Amino acid sequence: MIKNLQSKSGMSVILITHDLGVIAENCDDVVVMYAGRIAEKAETMQLFKHPCHPYTRGLLTSIPSLAEKSKTILPTIKGNVPSLLNMPEGCRFAGRCPWVDDICRKIVPLERKIKRNHSIACHLADIKKNEKNDFI
Repeated sequence: MIKNLQSKSGMSVILITHDLGVIAENCDDVVVMYAGRIAEKAETMQLFKHPCHPYTRGLLTSIPSLAEKSKTILPTIKGNVPSLLNMPEGCRFAGRCPWVDDICRKIVPLERKIKRNHSIACHLADIKKNEKNDFI
């Protein structure tokens, strides 16, 4: 229905959702946000194939698979979302991040381009890009 409306009207559609399946099926581009800040932006297939921000990696790791046994425990992102009334200094994901370092707790990471149409806001993504996910 969304794609039909979009093609008939020639308009853009913005979806705000936690459902990554809906994003994969309907979106050309995706912006991943955490606690009100952009964590990563990319073309949808680029983001699903090469997630760079630890939060994005955690989200993608926690998608259930129909191929997995129903009793398989889904990976989760450790910790709790920060209080919106008392946001931490620095990166808002630092309290849950498996890569966290001192710089993360002190300085807000600025969004920066890492590839054509792909940007992240993470101090350590370049250093940690080849490490396995460490969210469980």
